[in-house]
Amino acid sequence: MGPMDEQPPGTRDQSGATDGPLGCYRHPGRETGIRCTRCDRPICTECMVSASVGFQCPDCVRQGSGTGHGPAANQPRTLAGGTIAADPRLVTKILLALNVALFVVVHVKGALLQDLTLFGRANLYYGGPPEGVAEGQWYRLVTSMFLHQEVWHIAFNMLGLWWLGGPLEAALGRARYLALYLLSGLAGSALTYWLAAPNQPSLGASGAIFGLLGATAVLMRRLNYDMRPVLVLLALNLLFTFTWGGIAWQAHVGGLIAGTVIAIAMVHAPRGRRALVQYGTCVLVLAAVILVVVARTAALT
Repeated sequence: MGPMDEQPPGTRDQSGATDGPLGCYRHPGRETGIRCTRCDRPICTECMVSASVGFQCPDCVRQGSGTGHGPAANQPRTLAGGTIAADPRLVTKILLALNVALFVVVHVKGALLQDLTLFGRANLYYGGPPEGVAEGQWYRLVTSMFLHQEVWHIAFNMLGLWWLGGPLEAALGRARYLALYLLSGLAGSALTYWLAAPNQPSLGASGAIFGLLGATAVLMRRLNYDMRPVLVLLALNLLFTFTWGGIAWQAHVGGLIAGTVIAIAMVHAPRGRRALVQYGTCVLVLAAVILVVVARTAALT
């Protein structure tokens, strides 16, 4: 048996070909198709650091390999240009905790549900004044994003947040990931406010989760991963959106569109104008949300 026959799966032979799926050198259980451009070790989305050419592993970046600079001059960066954090799921954990905490609070104090749910304009009790976003209660666009009433509803959304949010937070960085989540949720609320009946209540993190789903598809395409799993997941979710009664499809579609657009800017922005393109796109999405809300408010009042 020759030396090549003794190589472990996922390694290269002398011709440069692989004999099996690659596993990240820091997370062996995670398959990846990306290698560090300096040391050639396989790296996953959590470990890859954007470089002028390709991606590098955190070890090479910290050591300043071949750059002529010390380790302090080479701060590890994510695919989108964010700083690599010690806990790549911190923001995801905080968002999950906020959703769960509000779920518990609403079940302890049921009257709070009507105060936080998204309404366009409605009389919430007989003889009472009209309430809702059109009446100046714009906070409902945000609070409804973290509000759940049924156990199955929060369970599905929080599973989606954990599965999709962690890899995205690692790839984008905390600030960009948080902007993606919040703007996707706001876009979903805005489209619901615009197209749904004024007295139709809406709540849930589904708009933000659909934004994460769209962003995941963009990221997988950027990394040349197999798109079939995420496309099947997206198709199934859209099927449920339009066939299952009681779902605010507007929130799903609004979040999906916003998340996809923002993710394209995040992962495809040219290196020299990265911040301008990324945050400029976020500002444009926020401006579109504000325009829709203002126009709908004018129409209802």
